[in-house]
Amino acid sequence: MTIGLLQVRISIPEAHSLKEKRQVLRSLKDRIKNTMNVSVAETGRQDAWQFSELAFVTVAGTSEVVDKRLAAVANTLQANPRLVVLDLSTQHL
Repeated sequence: MTIGLLQVRISIPEAHSLKEKRQVLRSLKDRIKNTMNVSVAETGRQDAWQFSELAFVTVAGTSEVVDKRLAAVANTLQANPRLVVLDLSTQHL
């Protein structure tokens, strides 16, 4: 069994309030949770309007499956025009 963790720091330039930020994050988190087999949580910068830190976790029998899932999440984040990925790191636990 392999546990994979993807931690990401993002900027949401179009957000001018916490409400706008939460709308973008809710949409993003719901779409990723519903299409990929990962769990997600906002882990930092919760009170900053234009910044957030997110953690994505997945569990699988092999590290190859974990790597594919986390790569798909990273690609989805980087392709999203509503946010800018500032930092991204992955690790196996």
